[in-house]
This record gives sequence, C-alpha cells and structure tokens, in this order.
Amino acid sequence: MIEAFLETVAPRAANLVLFLEIAMGIGLLLGAHLARKKRFRQHAWCQSAIVLLNLAVVAVMMIPSFRVHVLPRIPAKLGRAYYALATTHGAFGTITELAGLYVLLSAGTSLLPEKLRITKYKMWMRTVLVLWWVVLLLGMATYTRWYVPHLFRK
Repeated sequence: MIEAFLETVAPRAANLVLFLEIAMGIGLLLGAHLARKKRFRQHAWCQSAIVLLNLAVVAVMMIPSFRVHVLPRIPAKLGRAYYALATTHGAFGTITELAGLYVLLSAGTSLLPEKLRITKYKMWMRTVLVLWWVVLLLGMATYTRWYVPHLFRK
C-alpha cells in the first residue's frame, strides 16, 4: 500500500526501517511530553527503550546497508546526492545515537564515573531530541532519493 502511494522501489526492510524510525521519533516526542508532565519514570523508560531499539535497528539494518551501498564509494562519489545524503545521515545519526546513549548512561545508571556524568539534563535531552529529528528528516530524504525514482528521472 505504501509502495503504491509513494511509487517506491524500496525493499520491505527499508519500508519497515522507515516506519520504525518515524514511530520512534513520535515516541521520543511523547516521552518528552511525559517529562513535561513530571512523569519522569515513564519518561525514562520510554526514551531508554527507543534509544536501545534504535541502536538495534542501526546495527542490524543501517550499518550493513551503508557498508555495502555507500562506504565503498566514499570519497569518490560524495558529490552525488545519493551518497552525500546517506553519508550525512550516517554521520549525524552516529553522533546522535552516541549522545542518546551517553544521556541514557549518565542519567539512568551509575555506570559512568561521577565526573563524566552530565548535570544539565534538560539541555542535553532537548539537544538530542532536536538532533534525532534532523537525522530522521535526513533519513527520509535518503529513503526518497534511493527509493522514489520518479522524482529523479532526467
């Protein structure tokens, strides 16, 4: 159904990843809403589950795809949108996921030494949320460039 609407040539796995990432982005907004309502325990569970689910999606789906389709063509083809979008998405996504994991470890556990833990949670969490949405939009642009060919016919 989505394929017919978008006229994509995307494999089912790419459609699943797109759906999951959009759902996770919405979930992060809902988790932020929980924090605003001072429901911090539910907020922590929501955000932590999403960061960890995203780590699994990245490890199982995105890294292998990037290694096969993009990495062998860097830097020679970075001037082409197909590779530039995916590379930008991957770079920002890596930074954002690592920042999310850092917030999770710092705010939710005592695994990090005291001097490595953050103290301004709100700033960190809001920054990661904004970055997550930038990465999501870059991912949607990458999906469109890769799998919606009628938009890019010459």
